[in-house]
Amino acid sequence: MGATTAWRYVRETTALLAEQAPTLEQGLRRARRKGWGYVIVDGPLIACDRVAADRPFSSGKPKQHGMNVQVVAAPDGEPLWTSWSLLGSVHDTRAARVWRIAERIKASGLLGLGDKGYVGVSETVFCPFEGCGKPQWKNDANSEHANLRSLGERAFAQFKNWEVLRRLRCCPHRAGVITRAVLVLQLREAG
Repeated sequence: MGATTAWRYVRETTALLAEQAPTLEQGLRRARRKGWGYVIVDGPLIACDRVAADRPFSSGKPKQHGMNVQVVAAPDGEPLWTSWSLLGSVHDTRAARVWRIAERIKASGLLGLGDKGYVGVSETVFCPFEGCGKPQWKNDANSEHANLRSLGERAFAQFKNWEVLRRLRCCPHRAGVITRAVLVLQLREAG
């Protein structure tokens, strides 16, 4: 079999797996069935090989090229949903609005916990307080927020355990398809 045929099979299989990924509503229903009152929202950057001329792929904070993929996870670290990919230059707040994450979480009767990248998205997604010199109650609230999010961060670490998601060496626009395929494989492995 030729290399071109093998790569075509890989692309087709990845696309078939990605189509089986749960929708956000299915993931949120799963969280409700398990009795969770909140979910964790984050937008990990999937790094990719790009040259400096590819500015849309450049993400400011980590100072590397990549694709923004939104992930919703259960408080125990089980991934529930991943979005398709957006350019790395897209901020988490904008990505959450593109995928209407806050509205869909609110419609499901759950709350969301996000990091500082989600400030101003919605009153449904709680974020830590920003700034220096905060009163003690705000520091305590931030500490509790971090404790609640910490187990959920496991979902994002699990995605990074997959070699293919550490650094994409294919077309960056395939990041969403690959991430969703990995989600399906993780859910099948868990059970």
